[in-house]
Amino acid sequence: MLKQVNSVLNIIIGSTIGVFLGKGIYVFWDYKNHSELYAMQSAPWYTCILVCGILALITLIICFTIKFILHYWGKEL
Repeated sequence: MLKQVNSVLNIIIGSTIGVFLGKGIYVFWDYKNHSELYAMQSAPWYTCILVCGILALITLIICFTIKFILHYWGKEL
């Protein structure tokens, strides 16, 4: 049971990192190709990357906290 939860958490962690990197690369590429569209916004072009980074960080902290708790809880069983 704990191995399955650990596997799911590893998938979530890997997916979160992959989605963040993919989104960041896409936004940077889009900015380089369509910088005039981003000039019309009041926020900087990288605001979306920052918001996604914060959400990814929160997700990673939650996953690593669960992994930490399960690791020490599993040793006591």
